[in-house]
Amino acid sequence: MSETIQAAAAPIAVSPSAEAYYAEALAELNRLGLPFLLAGTYAVSAYTGISRPTKDLDVFCKAGDFPRILGHFQDLGYAIEVEDERWLGKVHKGDLFFDIIFASSNGTMPVNDQWFTDTRQIEVFGSTVSIVGPTELIWSKAFIQLRHRYDGADVVHVLLKQHERIDWPRLMAYMEVHWEVLLMHLLNFRWIYPSERDHVPRWVMDELMARLNRQLDLPPSHMKVCRGRMFSRIDYQIAVDEWGFADVGGEGEWRNE
Repeated sequence: MSETIQAAAAPIAVSPSAEAYYAEALAELNRLGLPFLLAGTYAVSAYTGISRPTKDLDVFCKAGDFPRILGHFQDLGYAIEVEDERWLGKVHKGDLFFDIIFASSNGTMPVNDQWFTDTRQIEVFGSTVSIVGPTELIWSKAFIQLRHRYDGADVVHVLLKQHERIDWPRLMAYMEVHWEVLLMHLLNFRWIYPSERDHVPRWVMDELMARLNRQLDLPPSHMKVCRGRMFSRIDYQIAVDEWGFADVGGEGEWRNE
């Protein structure tokens, strides 16, 4: 399901030439006809009314369409690069670029058909495009917690402005393995906007707090684990290299009992 909405605000392109490039890219993506979603700052601005400068476009697609989109722009003469085979490519025109994304860098967020079932359409640079739904937008930003970039404020403001449009059962399902990350963001929201705490359904908080309470009664893991590199590979590298903690999917030391 997709509905057309009036964007609450639009980001500010870094230059007129960047704006012209983005308009050109979105028009070409529409002509290509493969499903894609605009996310990042453009989606945040549309949903929250927050306008800020942006240096690129974040275009989300399914993994199977990733090589098709990159190949199409390559055929048109654009410079392309596969920055990370696991999730990210770029399309360049001189110093300008836009990102093609089909998953998150930590592997928790594959873009699939479900992403296209609850979208909104907006006008951007003369093209009608679909933006990622608020539920998936929160999921896409929940793990961006690096020293030089933190998207927690975006999560908070999407919760504030779009709480009635969030599919809470679906968000809970997305975050099932990492429910503590969701709880972290919801507590952050409650602290920042205490008068708006009821924007988060009571059953969501009850369920997450019940999990936390049961977890407190459990013994710690035998394996020393650091999941911090799901937020930032660099900031938590020392835990894996020097302190004996297992990386996600890796082996580490056993705790001394």
